[in-house]
Amino acid sequence: MPEGDTVWRTARALDSALTGARITMSDFRVPSLAEVDLRGRLVNGTVSRGKHLLTRIGDDHLLHTHLKMEGSWHLYRSESRWQRPVEQARVVLRTPRWIAVGFSLGVLELLGADETERAVGHLGPDLLGEDWSPDEAIRRLMVAPDRTIGEALLDQRNLAGIGNLYRSELCFLNGILPTTPVAEIRDLRRLMARAKALLEANKTRRIQTTTGNTRHGHQHWVYGRNGQPCARCGTTVRMEMIGTPGRERAAYWCPSCQH
Repeated sequence: MPEGDTVWRTARALDSALTGARITMSDFRVPSLAEVDLRGRLVNGTVSRGKHLLTRIGDDHLLHTHLKMEGSWHLYRSESRWQRPVEQARVVLRTPRWIAVGFSLGVLELLGADETERAVGHLGPDLLGEDWSPDEAIRRLMVAPDRTIGEALLDQRNLAGIGNLYRSELCFLNGILPTTPVAEIRDLRRLMARAKALLEANKTRRIQTTTGNTRHGHQHWVYGRNGQPCARCGTTVRMEMIGTPGRERAAYWCPSCQH
């Protein structure tokens, strides 16, 4: 699932390409929206909120999308060949200059212009948003002090923007196991500061890295390195599925660097 910085970049790309243009063709390829026609509507802007994307169209519409595990938005010129199969397209928005295609979107809904709260009101403070507040994020984390930090960081109701990659890398950088209860974390403020710094550093990068090295195989300390040497100390990295039944996600850690 894309991390918050990837979604932020997607929002910037859509905003730059579409804002101020009128839609010349819209094609929603989901049954509930199949008859919607947005032709002639002005695109007023796209923003990200955590891992959610909000596109304002005309005076009445808010297009809410979420990439989930496999979704993506692509921008094409009219003569360009699509880079994903046409059958994966869920929505196509055409303007005089661009074609925006949303592929395999996990969430696709057209809301009223005043329904932002319905779409993203449940989210905690956004690490890349104007509402970011480490104090509020820590307050929300401490509501369930016995919960593992690995589960709590992925819960977008606590803070918005962290996915599985940053969950593992943040725990590594702070020397804590992802199974450590929130109440046992000595310095949650430092954890929040590092989370903010990582997403800020990567939001404009084409190649995501937590080590500072963008070479293939060297971008991350432990994430995706199960059975391989820790990038810091050489100890074999471990992986375990953690989370509530049915919602487990892979967590990676180094037994020597994390305790």
